[in-house]
Parts: sequence; C-alpha cells; structure tokens
Amino acid sequence: MAQDNQSRQQVTGRVKWFDPGKGFGFIIADEGGSDILLHANVLRNFGQGSVADNARIVVMVARTERGFQAVEVIEIQPPENDLSGLPEDMVHDLAEIQSLALEPARVKWFDKVKGFGFANVFALPDDVFIHVEVLRRSGFADLQAGEAVALRVIEGKRGRMAAQVLSWEAALRDRK
Repeated sequence: MAQDNQSRQQVTGRVKWFDPGKGFGFIIADEGGSDILLHANVLRNFGQGSVADNARIVVMVARTERGFQAVEVIEIQPPENDLSGLPEDMVHDLAEIQSLALEPARVKWFDKVKGFGFANVFALPDDVFIHVEVLRRSGFADLQAGEAVALRVIEGKRGRMAAQVLSWEAALRDRK
C-alpha cells in the first residue's frame, strides 16, 4: 500500500474491538465517521500485541482503497477504571500504583478464558500473578507467552501480583 505523509491525519478515538486471534480490530473516531481498521502489525510496531476494548487511542490514519486504516499508533490510554471485577486485595489508588517501580518481565503464560496468567520478573525466582481485569485496566486484551512487558507489582495475600502491565516499549518511552 503506497501512501505519502501528506495523506495521513492524526485521529483520536476509542477501540471498538480488537481480536488478537484475527489480527485486527476497529477504532471509532471521536469526530465520528467510518470505522478505522487497526491491524495487529501496526499495534506491534507500537510494542503491544493487543489492546483493550474501549481504550482511548491516538493514531495516524491513511485512506486506502478499502477505507480508513491506522498506519501508526501514537498513544494508548487504558479504558476508564472500573474496579468492580478486581479481587479485594488488588484494589489500589492509581497514584499509589504509578509510584511503584517498573519491573522487566516475560509472560510465562496467560489464559484469557481462565482470567489470569503469570510472568517471570528478570532475576527473581517467584512468578507474578496477572489478573485479566488488571490487564484490561492496563489497556491490553490478551498477552502471549514470551511477550516482554514491564510490571508494577504489589504484594497480595497469595504473593506477588501485577497492579499494572505496560508493554516493554511503552515502559522504555516513559523512562525518557
């Protein structure tokens, strides 16, 4: 698909849905209009393998033969926080979570149907539990085994638990 920078425009909107298995989803622009295709490759170039439904997103968009398509992700903000689906020991103030150090990790496994998974933090023996609602609040729909992430970790009743998940690339961008 050939395109030049003049035909691109920045659009802000919400993720209508994204299916990591299918490798695509759609964005609804704040100003309305046709849905915007979001392909998994564009999302991966941003450093994420998935994005949560209703996440706020800023993208560069180009018009193609098939309609509007995101060609670059600029920013993703997680959906509005709804703490109702979280276990009691995982409900924390956002400012408190943001003050925690980022820990580099790799996803060991994650099962969206079961609603949880685990990651290994570099140089630490214990796994970190990742709850599906924490993942959604962090702006992800799913995680793949081996995926590099950065975690903000809390000590829960049953051990270390992720309070926030960031893509490795996003964590590196935030440190600059």
